[in-house]
Amino acid sequence: MQIIFFLLAATALISGIMVVIQVNPVRSALFLVLNFFALAAIYLLANAQFIAAIQIIVYAGAIMVLFLFVIMLLNLRQPEEGGAHRHLGQKIFGSSLATAVIALVIYKVFRMIVPPGKPLTPDFGSTEMVAKSLFTDYLLPFEMTSILLLVAVVGAVILARSKVE
Repeated sequence: MQIIFFLLAATALISGIMVVIQVNPVRSALFLVLNFFALAAIYLLANAQFIAAIQIIVYAGAIMVLFLFVIMLLNLRQPEEGGAHRHLGQKIFGSSLATAVIALVIYKVFRMIVPPGKPLTPDFGSTEMVAKSLFTDYLLPFEMTSILLLVAVVGAVILARSKVE
């Protein structure tokens, strides 16, 4: 089981790096899809079937279709050849910042929220447990998010109406 986890974690890490360093935006989006599927498989290993399904349906499905539409609508061109040498300082800064973030993530992973001696409940990640937690412990942030999304939809409709008129 640990071998499968480490293979999936390596796939997620490498595909995440490839998302950032790819020049072609379509290839970057495809590596992001691979990353989403690797994360969904990791969720399955943790017995979080609901979260894995949502990961695939929402992110790998809907969000990536949206990204690909934006990429196609923007008609992004390949960058010019000499651009790699002109921004060497930015690449060094970005690489060092990415290394620091990766180190922080690794540190936080080893200091998980669940203490090492406390076993997970059998229904961890189930639909019932997610719903119970969402509507008891996190009710206020859930409702605030729904109000924020409603305001964003109303704002988008108003902006779209004003452009038509």
